[in-house]
Amino acid sequence: MKRHKREPGGAAHSPSDVLPLTPAVFHILVALGDGERHGYAIMQEVARLTEGRMQLGPGTLYRSIQRMLTEGLISESTTRPGPEMDDERRRYYRLTEFGLQVASAEAERLCALVAAARHKGILPAPQGGYII
Repeated sequence: MKRHKREPGGAAHSPSDVLPLTPAVFHILVALGDGERHGYAIMQEVARLTEGRMQLGPGTLYRSIQRMLTEGLISESTTRPGPEMDDERRRYYRLTEFGLQVASAEAERLCALVAAARHKGILPAPQGGYII
């Protein structure tokens, strides 16, 4: 995949401008794939999706979120749940259209890598279920 050059701090123009993603950033994008979440809920969703294998600490989470906001992968939501379900200190985040494109491109990149690992005999074919 061809990487596009851009100026430091400049906006990305295509998903390939920001690939490959760090594991933390990709997991956050996946966690936001089905809707908005606040920081702690993102950490919980990442842990749930990975069956506890990936635990994001607050430092990693919020540094990643700041980078993702700057890159235009996510945005801070202006909608909030009702006061009985919310804490005013929470910030809610959602995927942008660009963030969804980047998440999709990264997932495709990882699928190709898994296919190559299977082809090379590094990873055996799965027994039943989905074949990638």
